[in-house]
This record gives sequence, structure tokens and C-alpha cells, in this order.
Amino acid sequence: MITLLRHVHRLYSVLIILVFSILFYPFYYYASRKPERYLLLNRFRKLNSHICSFLIGVYYRFDFEVPLEKGKTYIYCANHTSNLDIMILCILAKGRFHFMGKQELLENPVLKIFFKTIDVPVNRDSKISAFRAFKKVGDNLEQGMSLIIFPEGKIDNHYPPKLVHFKNGPFRLAIEKNIAIVPVSMTDVWKKMWDDGVKYGTRPGLCHIYVHKPISTKELNIDDSDLLKDRIFELINNKLVHR
Repeated sequence: MITLLRHVHRLYSVLIILVFSILFYPFYYYASRKPERYLLLNRFRKLNSHICSFLIGVYYRFDFEVPLEKGKTYIYCANHTSNLDIMILCILAKGRFHFMGKQELLENPVLKIFFKTIDVPVNRDSKISAFRAFKKVGDNLEQGMSLIIFPEGKIDNHYPPKLVHFKNGPFRLAIEKNIAIVPVSMTDVWKKMWDDGVKYGTRPGLCHIYVHKPISTKELNIDDSDLLKDRIFELINNKLVHR
């Protein structure tokens, strides 16, 4: 019975997300036509994330180690275990922000409007594609647009989830552009929806998200990127294994 209810809840959740994606589409389309409207675009997808989360009965408790500075450009770096993660980071991030994600998201009916405009897709199997994507992201950071990235690069197949090896690119970029990194530990989101929920279904409830103190890259050089990557990995993972 519990399994059946979980799968019913998943179908309901998918329906809610699709319906509100359609309802918001005209607003997304208008706001995505010009870069100067990207702040408005982020407000729309933040609002949509709040509405969809409320209607599917998933709520978020953000525990901040320190308050984040309003108007400051950050690189938000989070573990990735659920399709809910995108909505969570839309709610968390402030001001002008964008995602970097796998190229396959261009085919996603809900997300493609973003990855064709404000967000940056990357083909990780192509060095040329990766170079162009990080160049674009670097330009956006210089213009004051925060970056949201999942450095694992994908949702791993292991269940229960374990944090897997981080890609190095975001940490080199943070050092090059002198941008502080905000590590984010999403400790139990996978218990409400693991991956897309197809295998185990989904359920309502409260998710806990720990937002670590921003890590400055001001005193670092490119040779320190591996050390920075390892430090962020340990910060995020320590909250996951001790939850």
C-alpha cells in the first residue's frame, strides 16, 4: 500500500509541475527574450518552485551557517540526488543566477527554455563544448550573475545515494574569477524523491538543507583547485554522513 501511495504521489507531482510549467510559460518566454529581464525570469521560476513544492507537500528548512550577503555573486555548489534539487536551489539563490547542466536538459520539456537562454548546457564528453560553456559561465560571473552547479555532474545510480567524485572545472573557475563558493548539503531530499522518483515513488515531507559558510577563493591560485575541490567535498559530505 505504501509503495502504491508513493507512485500515486509521484504521478500527482509530475502533473502539478507540468501544469504550472505550462501556466508560467508565457511569463518565462517574455522574461527570457532579453538578458536585462533575467532577474524577472529568476523571480518567476522561484515563484513557480514555491507553488509546486507547496502543492506537492514538500517543504524546505534552510539552515544557514552564516547569512549570505545580499547582492553578492556566488557559486552555489550542491550535492545532487533528486529532481527537486533544481527547485530548491531556485528558492535558495538570490538575485541574478543561472545553472550549468548537462546538454541533455535541452531536450527536457520543462527546462529547455532556460537552457536555451539564461542557463548554460555543457557536453562533458567534448572538450570544446566544456571550454565554451565555462567561458560563457565565466562571462556571466563577471557580470554579477551567480552560478548554481552540481559538481558530481549527475545523479549517481547508487541507492541510498553517496557523494561521488567532483568535476574540477567549477573550482578552477571560482579561483580564476575570485568568486566565493557556497557549499550546500541537501541531506535528506532523496528520501522524498530519489532521482525522478520512477523507481521508488515520492512522498511529501520536510527536507533539510544546510547552507555552509561561503569559502573565499581570494588567496588561492589555479594550482590550489584540487585542494579547494577536496575541501568542498568534505564539507558537503560531512553533513550528509552525520545526518
